[in-house]
Parts: sequence; structure tokens; C-alpha cells
Amino acid sequence: MANPNESPAVQSMRKEQAEQRKRPPKGELDKAIEDTFPASDPVSATHTSIPAGRSDVEAAERVKREPDPTKLDEEFPLVDQALRPSGETARSSEEMRALQKEAGRMAESASGLASGTARLAKAEARTFVHDLEDRIRRQPLTAAAIVAGIAFVFGATR
Repeated sequence: MANPNESPAVQSMRKEQAEQRKRPPKGELDKAIEDTFPASDPVSATHTSIPAGRSDVEAAERVKREPDPTKLDEEFPLVDQALRPSGETARSSEEMRALQKEAGRMAESASGLASGTARLAKAEARTFVHDLEDRIRRQPLTAAAIVAGIAFVFGATR
């Protein structure tokens, strides 16, 4: 009987193992590819880290928007400029700080309004896209004809 250690399959396996030992160690991307195989998701090497600072995003944004009470005079110099032409002067530093806080609150309100408007616009755009997709699903031939017409006009004008 033939020696099983001398078979072509065993020799091929030993040769392949020797080649693998000679290769340099695998990098993070190679490991990520092996970890995700077989999968349909894109491959990405991940790095974890411990976040520094606040973990609550809303609280961090609120702290950023609030004026620093130690730097109120530096943060709102336009209040001083606005009061000068009218002839009015702040009677005390407390009144100035109150005016500066009010200006800060108004800036925060404007920022909130802009943020809400942007969210509303995004929601409206999503609704429009969903409605358009529904119409295309209901009438695919009409949609294809419209696209063909637009493509023809676009091609003819070039």
C-alpha cells in the first residue's frame, strides 16, 4: 500500500502551508474582509475609541449656544454699537448683561427656527420623492415615456 504522506494532495497542502508561513502578517483591512465574508455590506476596518467630552449631543449644542457669562462684554460688542447712535446708554453693567443675554436668546431662537425650517424642508422633500416613486410604480410606462421625452429634448439641445 502507498504511503499517504506522499500523495499529491498532502504534498500540495504542505507546500501551500509553507508559502503561507512566509507571507507577512495580515493587516486590519484583510482581517475586516475575512470577518465580513460572505456579506453584502461594504468592508470597513473599524477603530473604537472612548469619546471625550459630552455624550449627549443636544446638551453639548445647548452649552455651545449659551453665552459664557465671563465673556459677555466680548461676545456681544454690537449691543454697545447699537445703543450709541440712539443716544441711550446702559445705566449699569447689569443692564448691559441683561441686554446681552436677551441678544443671545434671540440668536438661539433664530438658530432653532432655522433648524426647524431645514427639518421641515427635508420632510417635504422626502414626501415629494415618495409620492413620485408611488406614481412611477403605478404608471411605469408613462414614467418611461416622460423620461424618454426629457432625454430627447436634452439630447437635441446639446
